[in-house]
Amino acid sequence: MGKELAYIFSSLIKWAIFFGILYLIFTNFGTFLIILFIFVAIGYYFFYQFKKKLKESSNQSFKFTFNGQDFSSGSGFNAKDFNFEQFEEQFRRGNFNTPPQFGEVEKAKEFFGFTSTPTKEEIKKRYKELAKKYHPDINHQDDTMMQQLNHYKEVLLKAYGN
Repeated sequence: MGKELAYIFSSLIKWAIFFGILYLIFTNFGTFLIILFIFVAIGYYFFYQFKKKLKESSNQSFKFTFNGQDFSSGSGFNAKDFNFEQFEEQFRRGNFNTPPQFGEVEKAKEFFGFTSTPTKEEIKKRYKELAKKYHPDINHQDDTMMQQLNHYKEVLLKAYGN
């Protein structure tokens, strides 16, 4: 008897809330539409302003100029000692000391068959062994394995070759 009474009471509450919401919607529908229109107008205004600023900023071009006098001598950089040709050559070849990507070192160690941290000499020795195995002129296959071997050698040397 108590469960039936609780069920009837909860059903009455749900229906009362439902009809209360319907009453509020239909009696105040005009107010609801006015408020909704105001929010849409404000949102459109902010969107339009953002789009306008974005368009203005895309029309402006950015120009970077380097002047050796911009660096003070206290910063540890002396513009007179900077060799632009050497920098350009390194940049063209990509010879910057950037750390290998996440997981690349583990893949390289697995490819080379290392279980522990290798030394520079161990890397070079294992590279020569694997180069004989994967060289395209010797095994008469394409050079994908050799390219992968060279890549992983560079990864290991960057990580452990100090």
